[in-house]
Amino acid sequence: MRVFHVEDSPAVVESLNRMLEAIPGVSVAGHASDAPHAIAGILRTRPDVVVTDVLLEGCTTGLEVLQAVREREPRIDFYFLSNVVGPYREVALKLGAQGYFDKYLEFERLRDVVADRALQLHKQGS
Repeated sequence: MRVFHVEDSPAVVESLNRMLEAIPGVSVAGHASDAPHAIAGILRTRPDVVVTDVLLEGCTTGLEVLQAVREREPRIDFYFLSNVVGPYREVALKLGAQGYFDKYLEFERLRDVVADRALQLHKQGS
């Protein structure tokens, strides 16, 4: 399963890369730190899953990424990983995100969800 992640914090990017590459059957398809580069990268690489923060570089958001990609690639699963909750969580889920996780409290939970999704996709492909 291929995962593209969208994050502007170098420390979190490094942690995401380590976490994703440690999951059997998962590879990192790419990374971006703002919405325009994320949208272009996702549409180019066509990953199975996108993990994105809400607030990104250049006053852009992961919500913009979700909306733009869903118009063209509705099959891609989206998971938000952010330290910003509140109304963003509700909006992301209404727009069709599969999950929204707190960056500091639920990082391991996201890992488990991604691993489960990889296993599901592997079984579907078998």
